[in-house]
Amino acid sequence: MNMKKYLISPDKKQYKANLHCHSVLSDGCKTPEELKEMYKSHGYDILAITDHERPRDHQSLADEDFMMLTGYECYIRPNARYDKYDREIHLNLFARDPKNIKMVNFDERYAAYLKRDNAIDTLVRVGDERPREYSVEYINEYIKTAKEHGYIVTYNHPYWSMDNESDILEYDGYFSLEICNYGSYLTNNLEYCGALYDKMLCKGKRVFCHGADDNHNGYPEGHPRCDSFGAFTMIMPDEFSYDSVFDAMEKGEMYASMGPTFKEISVEDGNIHIECSDVKSIFVYVGSKTPSCLIANEGETVNCADFKLDENARYVRVSVRDIYGRWADTRGFFPDEIK
Repeated sequence: MNMKKYLISPDKKQYKANLHCHSVLSDGCKTPEELKEMYKSHGYDILAITDHERPRDHQSLADEDFMMLTGYECYIRPNARYDKYDREIHLNLFARDPKNIKMVNFDERYAAYLKRDNAIDTLVRVGDERPREYSVEYINEYIKTAKEHGYIVTYNHPYWSMDNESDILEYDGYFSLEICNYGSYLTNNLEYCGALYDKMLCKGKRVFCHGADDNHNGYPEGHPRCDSFGAFTMIMPDEFSYDSVFDAMEKGEMYASMGPTFKEISVEDGNIHIECSDVKSIFVYVGSKTPSCLIANEGETVNCADFKLDENARYVRVSVRDIYGRWADTRGFFPDEIK
């Protein structure tokens, strides 16, 4: 008889985080101070202000109930200039040391926001400063260099970026896919990437998933185009400290959501048990053509399910959708993590 294995434990506290956010330091419309107060007042516990090509330490805004993660967003384009019909890639870099604000592989063509208030003069540069190349080889090298200098890396909004799927499946070293980017979701109705994530898992990529707003706040709260408070990540650290939250992210102790929450997911004797908030459907994906699913009757909801796991499952991940069409997704768990 197997011991019960918790994929999401009911005994671990969950902290709500927005891991992608822009302020007036790049192309956002709110100050860092305003962003902190906005998210704290909406029940968030953690915020990462990831301004474009603008590493910045916001620890002065943190308090005992609210954490600021240090990070920034980089981009790599075929010719450095923005072209709405051309491909590009965006990566978020999160610093293990909250005081780490090193710029990886500085390229002056991307330095417009640094030049506005002379922040470039005090910039700490690391890595190769040759012009960035839009290629799988260079992108993998960039991610490797970022990790060597104390960062973990996420891959952001693949559909907005118009990146080739064949290239996406060759990127290595990033720890998590932005399975939902809410700002892009509002503008293209595509930026929920569950199918892409399953392709990554089928290829054996041990990549986690998370949700984020990527908010710029060009529209006020309450407007249908407001890009805040739409996608988030629930993180489950051992304690509410910067190091513990960072460790939980690195270990995949988190899940992505646009609204629904998970209370428990456990595996025992070849069965998976799921408890969640009220939803319309519960799916268990295993890398086959036929995932297990429970769909509520018309006008009803469900909040728990039990399924027999396929013994040939390539991986296991749970995805739920509520009556408003909002998703929540766990990461993929591979057989050696469950058995």
